[in-house]
Amino acid sequence: MNSLTPLAALAPPGGKPILTRKVKAAIIVQFILNEGADVPLSSLPENMQEQLTQQLGAMRYVDRDTLTQVVQEFADELEAVGISFPGNIAGALSALDGKISAVTAARLRKEAGVRQAGDPWVRISTQDLDWLERIVLSESTEVAAVMLSKIDVTKAAALLGRLPGVKARRITYAVSMTAGVTPEAVDRIGLSLASQMDAEPPRAFSSAPVERVGAILNYSAADIRDDVLEGLDETDSDFAEAVRRAIFTFQNIPARLNAIDVPKVTRDVEATVLVTAIAGSRTNEENAACEFLLNNMSKRMAQSLRDEAAEKGKVKLKVAEDAMNSVVAAIRDLIASGEIELLSPDEAEDSAAEE
Repeated sequence: MNSLTPLAALAPPGGKPILTRKVKAAIIVQFILNEGADVPLSSLPENMQEQLTQQLGAMRYVDRDTLTQVVQEFADELEAVGISFPGNIAGALSALDGKISAVTAARLRKEAGVRQAGDPWVRISTQDLDWLERIVLSESTEVAAVMLSKIDVTKAAALLGRLPGVKARRITYAVSMTAGVTPEAVDRIGLSLASQMDAEPPRAFSSAPVERVGAILNYSAADIRDDVLEGLDETDSDFAEAVRRAIFTFQNIPARLNAIDVPKVTRDVEATVLVTAIAGSRTNEENAACEFLLNNMSKRMAQSLRDEAAEKGKVKLKVAEDAMNSVVAAIRDLIASGEIELLSPDEAEDSAAEE
């Protein structure tokens, strides 16, 4: 019997073909491939991938009745499944990501081993640019070239832009020399980098101190914010300056918000809130923010808001601040959803200088 033997030849005299589970699996995989669908076989253990490949290579063809029988049996088994589970610790950790504590997840991942935590390159690719930059600067040029080749192209470009010119050129050249790198070597590098990731202690906070303080002060009353920043100036002026750059308040709208994005903001903020913010503006900075919003929306809407604000009259300070914070919150929601992007403080300064 050779590799061209049809499945029918495997049947005993006068009987049906012998359909082992391996044979059935091969039939189903070939059927799905013939239909043009993707079969993620790489997620299977290597020994199963090997057995399946050998089985596919040992078969020639099956008759239509046998195919129908196997497909029907496969469909029946799928319908009988009530619930499915990940099947390994890597899948379980992925399913429970964000549901269990980072400390527990790290301990389970360490106990199971880096390999059981899933494809190391998938995990590496999800790391932020700060971590990737730190790894690139601490590893050899060759390792950095492999990592740059494996992560997302957009992220790789951003990472390259962060590196010193000489380092960036060396790594880029090294990428051109990776044609002969074996999959085993790439796998070993990925495991090594992932082990460094697991060796780092879990962080209690996902954001940096500057971002957390800035977020708190964003929603604080102006007098409290000014008092806190003044105190920070006395204790750590560099940290205070970083916090100022992280803060985005109602007064920052003219400098940081793109004029073309104003309609998106007014779409998500109730007109009564805008009226209250306009009527309650007191300082020159708050007035400038209101004028910026009004000048970049439709004239009819702007005039309507101006008229209603005039009719509303004087607004209590706390009520006005709440309305302004609501506008800022809407802007931050648009940023989080990716609909808009704020100008960076440096871009805002450059734009002001050009004007």
